[in-house]
Amino acid sequence: MRRTQNIQSGRAFCSGGGVKDIAARVAVVRFPGSNCDMDTIHALRTIPNVQADLVWHEDLTLNGQDAVILPGGFSFGDHLRAGAIAARTPALAKIISIADRGQPILGICNGFQILIEAGLLPGALMRNTSLRFVCRWVCVRVENSSTCITNRTTKGAVLHLPIAHNEGRYYAPEPDLRRLSKECQIVFRYCNKEGRVVSEANPTGTTDNIAGICNKKGNVVGLMPHPERATEPILSPYGDFHGATLLQSMLEMNR
Repeated sequence: MRRTQNIQSGRAFCSGGGVKDIAARVAVVRFPGSNCDMDTIHALRTIPNVQADLVWHEDLTLNGQDAVILPGGFSFGDHLRAGAIAARTPALAKIISIADRGQPILGICNGFQILIEAGLLPGALMRNTSLRFVCRWVCVRVENSSTCITNRTTKGAVLHLPIAHNEGRYYAPEPDLRRLSKECQIVFRYCNKEGRVVSEANPTGTTDNIAGICNKKGNVVGLMPHPERATEPILSPYGDFHGATLLQSMLEMNR
């Protein structure tokens, strides 16, 4: 696959808009078929002193970046399985190496699927029980406020975020689910507006209402909702910007 014309090797295509005192530098990795990369770049540009680099997957070097985001979309057309081909690119080998060093890695929607396919997160993401693409705003409850994207939240907080996916039904065998719960690796669960985790609040049939998980260290997080689409009040039917809080949390680890 060839690099798209608006991304040049070795230099940032987009940055934090006149950043003078850079506190954090984030690589947003674009694969063929990514379609939420520019949304993510825009969301990061709203955070002061952050430089956001849009990087073609073949050009990823991770020299100087403090964090990596794998955005949503349909990498490589979702051939074989969603995220399966992207997970086997050289870029993921580099991302795995920095994840082992404790740097923050965030996978959003298709990025979550890639992290699972790459073995950075456990379980599987299957088709929604409705067998339909689900696009709507949801409520999620924070189950672990100590991860790289939730350290600015509190446990039990209810966040408003949108979802847009066809294969977001999380699954893991029962012993693995018990281990995830015991080790606080379940980060978000779908809930109602009162914060109760009930079946009526589950939009996709995902196991135990799971919307996002992390690795044992908490520096690698994957979630199906899109925080980058919830960073400005004008974008949210609730008039809030809970997605911005999550992205800012990710950068706190490097300050």
